[in-house]
Amino acid sequence: MADLSVKYLGLDLKTPLIAASSGLTDNIDNLKRFEKHGAGAVVLKSLFEEEIRIEKEAALSKMGSSGFIYPETMEFYDYNDAADQESTFRYLDLVAEAKKKIHIPVIPSINCVTAEQWTDFPKQLQDAGADAIELNIFIIPSDLKRTKEDNEKVYFDIIKEVKRQVTIPVSLKISFYFSDLAIMMKKLSESGIAGLVMFNRFYSPDFDIDTMEVTAASVLSSPGDFSQSLRWISIMRDHVSCDLASSGGVHDGNTLIKMILAGANAVQIASAFYKNGIDYGDEIISSLQDWMKKNKYKNIDEFRSLMSQHQTNNPAVFQRVQFMKYFRGHK
Repeated sequence: MADLSVKYLGLDLKTPLIAASSGLTDNIDNLKRFEKHGAGAVVLKSLFEEEIRIEKEAALSKMGSSGFIYPETMEFYDYNDAADQESTFRYLDLVAEAKKKIHIPVIPSINCVTAEQWTDFPKQLQDAGADAIELNIFIIPSDLKRTKEDNEKVYFDIIKEVKRQVTIPVSLKISFYFSDLAIMMKKLSESGIAGLVMFNRFYSPDFDIDTMEVTAASVLSSPGDFSQSLRWISIMRDHVSCDLASSGGVHDGNTLIKMILAGANAVQIASAFYKNGIDYGDEIISSLQDWMKKNKYKNIDEFRSLMSQHQTNNPAVFQRVQFMKYFRGHK
């Protein structure tokens, strides 16, 4: 049987399949099932920066009202006030319990937009046993008073503060909303992070034309959504200084294989598990094994990046040429 093990963020994964951050990765029972059905690692459901900040401020307020205003009191409230545990404390408990109950890497996720007031929390995640931390950052470039440089600086400020707190690997999940995406990815990869995840899936608004309310558009990805990640992993594989992981639109084993051929170190999947169940991981892994056997690959390193832009015999296909090829002549 082929060796499916990979290295991602310096961690040893038994397979390149990662259960992406979602509502499915917020409890121990599901995490155990993901491990059983082929996942090489799990990314926990994201905790939002706002949750961390609100609860930290509440704890500080409580300390002040109790007359305890010295720093050591924070530790008391963090670990001894069980009756008042909120989402941050439950999250730390989930990390600690997961490390006891499963044997694959556990990666907490933080959805963040600033580098202020919350960046000591990653140290608590590390102390709880986290193998790595995934920062999910998306700053929509809609503020007319903020320049491109202002928006981009936030990413580096967050990385700097988190890296100052922890020694475990840090990965960054980003969007493709950059005017100079390739340059930005290269700079981010040189900032000390261990991996880039392409791309995050964010809230998209929709309108209910009957109630005149703003609603959420489709939350789950579609099988055709993989192409954005495929293109950019292929282009950037040989230009970045960190690992790459794909996210979005991977709904079967064949697409997972394509991402590895493009140059991905690992592949994150969520929507396919919502649609097909957690045990669908077995089918994805079986497809990978069958394909490797058919093509006589003994391990994943033998075919990773074979279809990256640098290695393919037609690099231009990743640029505008495909538009002319497929749409020229259409009326």
